Amino acid sequence: MTDHADPSGTATGTGRGAGGGPGTVAHPGENPADGARPGTRDLLRLLRGSGRTVGAALALTVAGTALGLLQPLLTMRLIDRVSADRAVAALVVTLAALFLVQAALEAAGQYLLDVTGESVVRRLRRGLVERLLFVRLRELDGRRAGDLLSRVGTDTTMLRDMVAGSFVQLVTVTITGVGAAGLMLWIDPVMFLVVAGTLLVAAVLVAGVMAGIRTSTEQALAGVGAMTADLERALGGIRTVRAARAEHREAERIGADVDAAYTAGVRSAKLGSVVGPAMEIAVNGSFLLVLLVGAVRVSDGSMSVSELVAFLLFATYLVMPLAGLFNALSLIQRGLGSLRRIEDVLCLPVEQDPQDGAPVPLPTPAASPAASPPPPLLELRRVSFAYDDRPVLRDVSFSVPRTGLIALVGRSGAGKTTIVSLAEKFHEPDGGHVLFDGADVRGVDPRDLRARIGLVEQHAPLLYGTLRDNLVYAKPEANEREIREVLRMVNLEELVERLANGLEAEVGDRGFNLSGGERQRVAIARALLARPELVLLDEPTSQLDPINERELTDVLRDISQERALLVVAHRMSTVRAADRIVVLDEGRVGAEGTHEQLLAEDPFYRRLTTDHLTPPLGRPAPDRSVAAP
Repeated sequence: MTDHADPSGTATGTGRGAGGGPGTVAHPGENPADGARPGTRDLLRLLRGSGRTVGAALALTVAGTALGLLQPLLTMRLIDRVSADRAVAALVVTLAALFLVQAALEAAGQYLLDVTGESVVRRLRRGLVERLLFVRLRELDGRRAGDLLSRVGTDTTMLRDMVAGSFVQLVTVTITGVGAAGLMLWIDPVMFLVVAGTLLVAAVLVAGVMAGIRTSTEQALAGVGAMTADLERALGGIRTVRAARAEHREAERIGADVDAAYTAGVRSAKLGSVVGPAMEIAVNGSFLLVLLVGAVRVSDGSMSVSELVAFLLFATYLVMPLAGLFNALSLIQRGLGSLRRIEDVLCLPVEQDPQDGAPVPLPTPAASPAASPPPPLLELRRVSFAYDDRPVLRDVSFSVPRTGLIALVGRSGAGKTTIVSLAEKFHEPDGGHVLFDGADVRGVDPRDLRARIGLVEQHAPLLYGTLRDNLVYAKPEANEREIREVLRMVNLEELVERLANGLEAEVGDRGFNLSGGERQRVAIARALLARPELVLLDEPTSQLDPINERELTDVLRDISQERALLVVAHRMSTVRAADRIVVLDEGRVGAEGTHEQLLAEDPFYRRLTTDHLTPPLGRPAPDRSVAAP
């Protein structure tokens, strides 16, 4: 029975700091969640670790650019030699060789850039995956899984395109532009001013749209994220969608997200479309003006034909790369939009942030029994907890001994599942202390704690893969004897024999190939296989038939002889089997005792057994008018 759609998470645990981890580009003071927007320096940080590759790509591209700048000069000399009726074979061969070498150098440089882009994406994706797997549950529960998946996929791909098509291009365009401009100024200063004026007009037009491209890109990516999240939501509950005949409604909802992404994409395309025409104006206008002015200057003897041809070629080397420059700037603006969404994830707080200090070691299992007397295995001392502003637990205190079965009962929303989450360190208490084996779990490494605790969630989620994969998930090294033993304990042997591939049978996405009761028993077997000291079970028999429920209750009783079980109970068979029952009433411990004691002494428990605790399916409810069962 779920107490609350839990939006909380732990304050400490294992993982990386809020600014670290593989692929992290976020840094203190620049958390997008605080309103800061990443800039070009953040994009440069993406290239950390790829300096040699980028340097080689830059060197190759610059070398190719330098060879390109030689070509107009050779062409000018070639024209002069043709005019003077001199031999030109050597110049032609040299010019052809320059073209081929330039093409080879630039191709090699682009290949290295593409490799760098893939490397950046790989590092970012690994960093995002690791961050998401360690993020505090409070943060994850407040976000949509589909949108997070979109950031790992779509947003990183856009960054790859930016890395492969902009960084080195900016450098080479600068070198080419400066070199071409200098040579054009040397050939004819007046003609250079004509070209520079045309380019200035185009630059003014383009500069005004860059910020708009970045904003609209962020909006388009957010729309894609919302679309992915809504589609994941619908596919995750597709049976409910079909049963409720809600296919068209879901299609409309997801279609609205598609339309939002389309609108933002069109806005970005509209702004981006200014770049092309502006560059076309610059290119065509420059050539027309150069031809007109150049023709006049050639006719009056101020410029030779070979100088005009060389100037036109240098104008090409200036104007065309500048068009690439503005395209690169447009890519960078889109990349910044993607980077902001990626940094938003990389800045999420994780369990056991290094700034919280070194984790406190738990007492070893062997050392605990040597204490005199040994502390309870689990103890809550005056624990309070709230989801946002809604209190759930108020001053809760009780303990779980090292062996035995303790049942938690109460109305829905009383805080039972929250107590289980606190024990697993999925949350931190707002007040009071949770102790495991005498150690306050607040500063304990959660992985160490969870290695000694088994958890069976209410909905018994299974992971895509084989039955064996799910059984050994908490103990990958388990041998066949251990697996068979736990299968026998939870009555799953018949299921394994019935499946065509036995333990290697696929359970399907979320375990849909199995029934609810089978999934629940697999989840229980998974928890028991690791032989934890404490087993937390949230409604372990809610989906079992009467026969399996009775058998599992007997199993739980047997297990409780050698380890501790804390069970969120809703079925009378489980409650009756408990060594002690803790009654929660509106977030407080109302009473503790055995079933018989509570029936005799606690009016709330008597009402609870009548109104809320259900008997096993198929059997009549027990007569609760007397204290004895």
